[in-house]
Amino acid sequence: METILYLIRHGETEWNQIRRIQGHSDIDLNELGLRQAEQVARRFQGEIIHAVYSSDLSRARVTASRIAEQSGSSISTRMTLRERCYGEWEGLTYEEIRARFEAQDEAACGIETFEDMQTRAVTALTEVASSHPGESVVVVSHGGLINSFLHYVTAGEQGTGITRIDNTGITMFRYVDGQWEVLQVNNTDHLEI
Repeated sequence: METILYLIRHGETEWNQIRRIQGHSDIDLNELGLRQAEQVARRFQGEIIHAVYSSDLSRARVTASRIAEQSGSSISTRMTLRERCYGEWEGLTYEEIRARFEAQDEAACGIETFEDMQTRAVTALTEVASSHPGESVVVVSHGGLINSFLHYVTAGEQGTGITRIDNTGITMFRYVDGQWEVLQVNNTDHLEI
């Protein structure tokens, strides 16, 4: 039995807008992000969604709550669905990082490795899909985590460093017999309404 998984990036935050790295920092949705959350929720109107999962960070949780309200589901939050931890880089722009940390490597700054984040993503999403055979599930997470998972599923053809994941972009997967397949990447048609 196949599971359909809608993997959705949270709505916009102020830090997204000014390009500050968020990581595990708990930043709320801005006004546009709240509108995007409503728009992505309307996208699921009339569809049967069996479960909604979310990162425990508020930007994902609030986005997921709008979808859960629309589908009549409750939300299950998971720390394992969080964005990559960026340690000392969190709250900084890329320009500030280059100026302050030029000589330091990522490990010295307390940054989670890409491999660790990807393993966390694959484990968490496979557990979710395995728990819902024959069902449709929404998972609201973060751009970095979504791209790392997409990178895994496509063996590097898409995902980190290649694919842009927009705020409330929907990336859709099929999970059947222990195998993942990409059905759609970063669909934002709901934002054009």
